[in-house]
Order: sequence, then C-alpha cells, then structure tokens
Amino acid sequence: MSFFFDIFEETNIKMKLTPGKINSFNLLKLPSVFFTGIRVKAIDDNSCVVSVKHRWINQNPFKSLFWAVQGMAAELTTGSLMMMKIKESGKNISMLVTTNNAIFTKKATGRITFTCNDGSKIDAAMTKAIETGEGQTIWMQSIGTNVDGVVVSIFNFEWSIKVKKK
Repeated sequence: MSFFFDIFEETNIKMKLTPGKINSFNLLKLPSVFFTGIRVKAIDDNSCVVSVKHRWINQNPFKSLFWAVQGMAAELTTGSLMMMKIKESGKNISMLVTTNNAIFTKKATGRITFTCNDGSKIDAAMTKAIETGEGQTIWMQSIGTNVDGVVVSIFNFEWSIKVKKK
C-alpha cells in the first residue's frame, strides 16, 4: 500500500487532508482500499483513525478480516499522518516504508478501528531532516481494536523520510 502515498505525492495534490478527501482519493487512485471498506474517520496533528468492517469481500477462509486488509488500514493511519506533516512543512520531502511487522492477538471480526498516535515522532524526525539534510527513519505504530476495545492486531511501520534536493 505504500505506493498509494507515492502516487499521492507525485500527483502533487494541493488539498487539506480531511477524511472525506482521503477516502475520495482512495476511490480514484486505490480502489482496493476503497472497495474493501477501509475509511479514514479522523485525522489531526497527532493522530489518525481508520475503520474497516469485516465483510465477505475482505475476509480470509477462517471468516475473519484478512491480514492484508488490516495492514492496508494500519498503514493508512501512519501514512496519512506523514502526508499531512509533509504538506504542512512546505518542503519537498520523500517518504517510503522500509520495514514493517505485525502481531495478531485476536480474530478480527466486526468493525476494527486502527489508530496511530505518533504525530510528534514525525515532527521531531522532519525537523532533524530539514536541519541536517540527512534522511531520517521513524517507527510508527497502529493498533487495531474491535468494538469492545480489545486489541486484535498491532502493526509497526518504519518510514524513511528525506528532503529532496532542488
């Protein structure tokens, strides 16, 4: 799913990132995200919340949410925050997922909500990248919970950022 963020960046879309605009963009540029039911619900300076409901189209043979759909939703929380921060900086900064891992703790059924609260990590890394001109890496976490608040999965993404030379 990291190619979504590359496309978004390459098309140089000038818009304030809101849940509705990100979801519309997904419909046009990443229909697999849209049609599996993944939706951004909220985004602010520190966090992003994405929700997906277990349905026939996004399930695995065990009748739970397919791990890859969970991964797309989790990455969307971290990547949307990253895109927002890059846009706010006014700098030409590249972003790329370099590593990721996941832990699955419970069968994912019903509505699963992924939350990333790592906006401050991005701020620190971007400040350092802009000041030094050197690439930086940031580990960001997205936690998926069911409607009862039980954690079903935890995804960690290592993002690499670098200020592009003019």
